[in-house]
Parts: sequence; structure tokens; C-alpha cells
Amino acid sequence: MPIKIEDLEYHRPAGVPLLARFYRPEGRGPFPAALEVHGGAWTSGDRFNNISIAEHLAGNGIAVLSIEFRMPPAARYPDTVADVNFGIRFLKANAERFATRKEQVGGLGTSSGGHLLLLNALRPRDARYTADPLTGSDASLAFAVACWPVADPLARYRAVIERGNDRLVEAHHQFWPSEEAMAEGNPQLILARGEPVETPPALIMQGTADDNLTPEMAADFAAAYTKAGGSITFHKFEGQPHAFVPRDPASPDARRALALITDFIHHQAR
Repeated sequence: MPIKIEDLEYHRPAGVPLLARFYRPEGRGPFPAALEVHGGAWTSGDRFNNISIAEHLAGNGIAVLSIEFRMPPAARYPDTVADVNFGIRFLKANAERFATRKEQVGGLGTSSGGHLLLLNALRPRDARYTADPLTGSDASLAFAVACWPVADPLARYRAVIERGNDRLVEAHHQFWPSEEAMAEGNPQLILARGEPVETPPALIMQGTADDNLTPEMAADFAAAYTKAGGSITFHKFEGQPHAFVPRDPASPDARRALALITDFIHHQAR
């Protein structure tokens, strides 16, 4: 299916322009839509990280808004989470412009972007995350897709210290004020603490050869989400590394993952 691509500004917190790229399927719509949140250990990356994912979804009838957000040193937790929250509300408030409907808007996040998305899925109305006003919509999601997410940033921090991964250790130091903050803004521990949360239908994907996360992080989060009353589907990809879809989008496992994401979103938007 042909698609149209447009770059735009979606937010200007503290005078800082935040850009997004919109992928629109051919046709009149309305289409299901995903707010896409890139990874990069909270400290790098941009709206072009997941072009292969966005183009596949748009080519299969799903509108995608891939956003950028403030990163260290300009901002850290929780301000970055608030940018994503605003992006969700922006997409919903402008649903007609983006050829969708508010009730069809969900989110997709990869790696640290999966963490940012999961926090907003669980806490769409948290006062810290909704600090920038935007009338017309809240940040509740119709669905959430988390690809190799940092669902437990505290456990990941301790793991990368043990492995001597200085790059990821430093990224944690830049983004998080403290270990206490890593525990507070932690999707896994939010569920373990029994906090009141929202649980939109969710899909989580994980490769078994991912050395950026702890081995059972995705499975543990799926189990906790289910225990909290949420509906979540977990797909494991044997032998695949971190970010295996954008690394090699033509590989059989990447193509299978993209098909699973597409089918899941269309099913939720019925």
C-alpha cells in the first residue's frame, strides 16, 4: 500500500521544538494509529530509528506518528516521559488530521522507548507526565506494543554494572536522578507494588540473545501484567539480539515480528 510521509512539530516545551514524522496509509481512513517511541538508552536516537517498522505498519493500513523527545542533558526522568505523554494526547487531539479516531490510538515503543511507552500506558494521567496542558484528550491508549523494552530499569542498571557495560551505565546516570527514581519509574515494580494502573491490551516481543536486558525481563513483565488484570501477548524470538527488527528488517524473524504487530493492532482497532 502506498504511504505519505510528513515531518512536523508536535510540541515546544520550554521553547524547544520537538519534531515528529507522520506515516499515512493511502486511502480515506480512519486508520488505527500508533504513537511510536524510539530507543537509544534514553540518551540518543531520533524519529528515524524505526523507519522500517513505521513504513511496514503504514503500508499495511496503520498510521504512525514517530516522535522525538527531550533527552539528557536537556531533560531526564520524568520530563522525557511527559513529552511522550504529550505526543499521545497530541495524536488523539488531532485524530481527524491524522486520519484516525481517538479510540483507535495506541502506542509502540522499542527498548528505552518501550519503557517510556509502558509508563504512559500504566500511568496515562500521572500529574508529572501530564504537566504540559493540551485540551481535548487524555493519554490513555487503545493498545501498547513493547519491543525488547527496558521494563525494569533498576534490574537492567544492576545487570550492566555487573557486565561492565560502561556505555549503558553512563546512560542510566544521565537519565535517572537516582536508583530510587529507577525503582519509582519502573513498570515492573509499579505492578509488583500493586499501584492503581491502566492495562490496555498489550503485545511484548523479545529476542533470547539480547544482552542489553536481563534474560527474563520481558517474560516477568508479561506475568506481572497478567496478574494485574491486563491482557498481554508475549512472543519470544530464539537467538535474536536486541533491536533485531530494525537491525535486519528483511530477516524471517523480523518479518514475522512485523506481521504479528500489524495483526495485533488491527485486531485491537476493530
